[in-house]
Amino acid sequence: MASLDKTSVRAEVSRLKADFEQLCADGKITAESKALMLSMFLIVELILSIFLEKITKKDNNNSSIPSSQTEKDESSLGHQGSNGKGKKETDTLAKNTRVREHVTVFSVSTCDVCAEDLTGVPCTHHERRTKIDIIFEKVVEHVDAEIKQCPACKATIKGKFPSDMHGPLQYGDGLKAFVVNLLICQMVALNRVQKLVNAMIGEVIAESTLLKFVLRLHQALEAWELDAIEQLLKASAINVDETSMRVDKLNHWLHVYSAGDITLKFLHRKRGKEAIVAIDIIPRYGGTIIHDCWASYLSYAHCGHGLCGSHLLRELIFIFGSNSYAWALNMKRLLQEACIKVSKSEEKKLNDEDLVDLHKRYRAILTSGAKELPAIPPKPSGKRGKLAKSAAHNLLERMQIYETSVLMFAKDPHVSFTNNRAEQDLRMSKVKQKVSGCFRTELYAQAYCRISSYLQTMANKGYNPLIAVQMALAGKLGSIRGE
Repeated sequence: MASLDKTSVRAEVSRLKADFEQLCADGKITAESKALMLSMFLIVELILSIFLEKITKKDNNNSSIPSSQTEKDESSLGHQGSNGKGKKETDTLAKNTRVREHVTVFSVSTCDVCAEDLTGVPCTHHERRTKIDIIFEKVVEHVDAEIKQCPACKATIKGKFPSDMHGPLQYGDGLKAFVVNLLICQMVALNRVQKLVNAMIGEVIAESTLLKFVLRLHQALEAWELDAIEQLLKASAINVDETSMRVDKLNHWLHVYSAGDITLKFLHRKRGKEAIVAIDIIPRYGGTIIHDCWASYLSYAHCGHGLCGSHLLRELIFIFGSNSYAWALNMKRLLQEACIKVSKSEEKKLNDEDLVDLHKRYRAILTSGAKELPAIPPKPSGKRGKLAKSAAHNLLERMQIYETSVLMFAKDPHVSFTNNRAEQDLRMSKVKQKVSGCFRTELYAQAYCRISSYLQTMANKGYNPLIAVQMALAGKLGSIRGE
C-alpha cells in the first residue's frame, strides 16, 4: 500500500477477505484453517474499527469538546454566529437612574449665500442631531437623629433612624446592585471592581465589604430559591446538566436544573447520585428529565427520560467519519428529519401513525447496524469485568436500550430535541471560572450559584439585572413569586 489511511486499510482487508472466500469456495481451505482464519478476520475487523476511532480527530462537531478547545479551520473563520441575545429586557429604568434631556435650537438669522436677513422668515423644518453622555453622580444622604433629655425623668432620648441605616455608614441598594452586577453578571475581578467604584465615587470600599454585598443578596434570595424549586417540581419536563468548577483548589461540580423561565444552579463536591440526592430535586420529581445519558440520571426509574439529540448527532458524525458505517449516517438523517417534522407541527409532536413509522425505521437502522459492525468475540472463561468495545458498538447498544428516551421528543411536546437549555445556562459559569481562576471558599461559590440562578431567571422574564438585584435587596420579590 502506497499510503495508509482508513480507505486503503479497509480496502486491503476487504480484498483479503474476498480472496479467502474464493479459496474456500474452490475447496482449497480445510475446515480447521477456515475456522481459524474467520476468527482472525473477526479480530482484525474489531481492532480496525477501534483503531480508526482512535486516529479520527475529535472536535466540537463530532464530540462534546467545546469549540474553545478546538483549533479554528479556514471554513469557520468567516462564520457568523447567531444574533439571538435571549429575551428582550423591559425598558424600565432603575429608580436610582435619572435621565435629563433638553433641546437647544440654533436659529438662522442670515442667509449664508446672499446675506439676506432671515429673522422674520418662518422655519420650514428642523434637522436634529443627538448626543448621549453619562455623568456619574454621587448621592450622599445624611440623617441626623435628635438627642433630647427628658426634663421629668432626666432620661436621654434619641430619635429613631430609618430601618435600612444600621450603623454610622451604609451603602445604598443602587451601589450594591452595581457591584453585584459587575461581579456576577459581568464577571469583573474583585480588585478591578474596587478600583472602578473608587474612580466613580471617590471612595475606596474594602474588598471584604464588596463581598458582604454578595452575601447579603445570597441571604435575601434564600426564600426565592425554595419557591423556585417548588415551581420547578411542577414543570412537565426539566433540563439537567453538570460541569466542573474549581473551589479552593479542589474540583467541585455545578449542577443546573432548568424549565420555563426558571434556572437553578447548585454546587456539590460530587457529580453523581450523591449530589442528586443532596440537591433533592430529581428524587421528588415526577416528570421527564432531559439529559445527556448520564448513568446517575437514568438510575431514577420513576422519572421519564429524554436524551439529548445534539450529543447523539455528534457521536453519529464521529462514528461515520471514523469507520464510514452506513447505519450511523442513516440514523443521523432520521433524527434530523424527525426533529424538523416535530418543529413544524402545530402540536410539537408526531401523530400516532408517524410515531409508529419512526420507531420502525429506527429499529430497522439499528438492526442493519448490528450486522454492519464486526462481531464481539466471546468473553474468555475466568476473565472478570466487561469486554472492551468500540465507540460504535457502545452507541448502537445504548440506542437500542434507550429507544423510548431517544425518541421522547417526538412523543411529548414538552420534551426538547436537545439539552441545549441546560448547557447554555452553565456556559457563563465556565467563563466566570476562566476570569477568576477559582473561588476561594465554598460559601462564595454557593452564593454565586444562587445569585446567578436568580439573575438568569429574571433575565428570562425580561428584567434588567440592576432592577432585579435592588428588588431582592429591598425584599420586593413577593410579586415575582406570584407570577
